[in-house]
Amino acid sequence: MPPVVDSAAGAGGGGVADAAPPLSGPPAKGPGRRRSLLGTRPWVAACFLLPALILLGALVVYPIGYTVQRSLYDADGSGFVGLKNFGTVFTDHGILTAVRNNAIWVVVAPTVATALGLVFAVLTERVRWSTAFKLVIFMPMAISMLAAGIIFRLVYEQDPSRGVANAVVVAVHDTFTDNAAYPGARPRPNGDLAPSGGGSFTTKSRASQGSPADLPLIGIPQNKLPSNAVDAKPAPPQPDAVTGTVWVDFRPGGTGKPGVIDPGEKALSGVKVQAVKDGKVVASAKTGKDGTYKLPGSAAGAQLRLPASNFSGKYNGINWLGPNLITPSIIGSYIWMWAGFAMVLIAAGLAGVPRELLEQARVDGANEWQVFRGITVPLLAPVLVVVTVTLMINVLKIFDLVYIIAPGNTQSDANVLALQLYLSSFGGGDNQGVGSAIGVILLLLVLPVMVFNIRRLRREGRR
Repeated sequence: MPPVVDSAAGAGGGGVADAAPPLSGPPAKGPGRRRSLLGTRPWVAACFLLPALILLGALVVYPIGYTVQRSLYDADGSGFVGLKNFGTVFTDHGILTAVRNNAIWVVVAPTVATALGLVFAVLTERVRWSTAFKLVIFMPMAISMLAAGIIFRLVYEQDPSRGVANAVVVAVHDTFTDNAAYPGARPRPNGDLAPSGGGSFTTKSRASQGSPADLPLIGIPQNKLPSNAVDAKPAPPQPDAVTGTVWVDFRPGGTGKPGVIDPGEKALSGVKVQAVKDGKVVASAKTGKDGTYKLPGSAAGAQLRLPASNFSGKYNGINWLGPNLITPSIIGSYIWMWAGFAMVLIAAGLAGVPRELLEQARVDGANEWQVFRGITVPLLAPVLVVVTVTLMINVLKIFDLVYIIAPGNTQSDANVLALQLYLSSFGGGDNQGVGSAIGVILLLLVLPVMVFNIRRLRREGRR
């Protein structure tokens, strides 16, 4: 028999089967039991987020709000001054120096560190011991800013026997340039040989053939003379040349006669003697071991000059920590630390570059520079932007290296905003209003860079 169908059910378009509950699926939601897409109740998610939100508020939101409020009050926080502290920031000479140095840091440090990181990342693909090379370059990142500052304070030491940088500079300089053998030497007062500017000495009289022109000097201690120095000898007169002797016009005990070569007075060998006419050098010679020299006959009628190169002090290298080089020197130490960071990130991006494109370019006749400039760099552009922006945010907060490396007398020349914030608030300035204003300015400088970075990361995530 055919099955009997309930007319009511048939009229309603359903049957007993329609009224049966489904075999699977989530239980029906009752009123007031709303869940998120992942099935988590909002109040449960809020409970898990609450500790993080409390820490975020206590460590980030509250300090930012309090700093903004404090920047509107005077030094001790008792009087409202509005935007006066910000006016002080942009009119004080020391703080403007910090602003200028920060601009130099933001432009130079991230650019150079990223460029070096790119070069190192590309080179590591072509060297045999690439892992060891990366380890050596990245190792400075394991050193704290404090330790790096102490290291580079010693590296930039002025004394070549202590500072590595100047030891190298002096070694290279001495390889190509002779040091003065007699620093501090000078002629006797009111003598024929007199100072002529720039550290040189020139005779008042003019030289003549056949009459020796002796050039006595003083001011050289006996213990500063070369160990192989011999007694000076009078130069024999020659009718077709200008001759003379350069010597130390002093005998131990002070028994010698000024201007006369007495027994026991030492010769000065290797001293350069120039014959000058109308401001031009017409002849030159160097003294021998016995202090004598010989100029050609063309030197007759000329004044004799001992140039400053004979007497200038020993070359001690470059004043790395002076007012002119202090900021570039500190930036160099920062690059030493962070170039490895840039290299690692860029190397990771380089590993994802399709090798087929590089090989195809080489097959088409492109050289390595063209491949690097036309393919590698454009494909690495997103990574390069990440590294550069990250380092820009980092250098806006730079403090440790400047505070440690810069000596007290040039710290004002190397000043940056983060250091000025500390100095104004706690380092003797005792003006937390101005310090808070500097903190607000730093926040405003960092925010656009952070917003740009976040937007770029979101765009990358949607791809």
